[in-house]
Amino acid sequence: MAEKKLMRSSNKMLAGVCAGLAEYWDLDPTLVRVVYAALTVFSAGFPGVLLYIIMALLMPQAE
Repeated sequence: MAEKKLMRSSNKMLAGVCAGLAEYWDLDPTLVRVVYAALTVFSAGFPGVLLYIIMALLMPQAE
């Protein structure tokens, strides 16, 4: 079995982070984007913008 790696996707809107998470978890990228945006907007305890920037810098780009 091939090892799964968390990588930014080429299916990107900004940096490909949400699509990369969706591919890693075998989910629809649109669903992950909507949930991530909702958590970012409606939760003061979820620093979504900062977390997204950190993930965009740390996650390698998929080939």
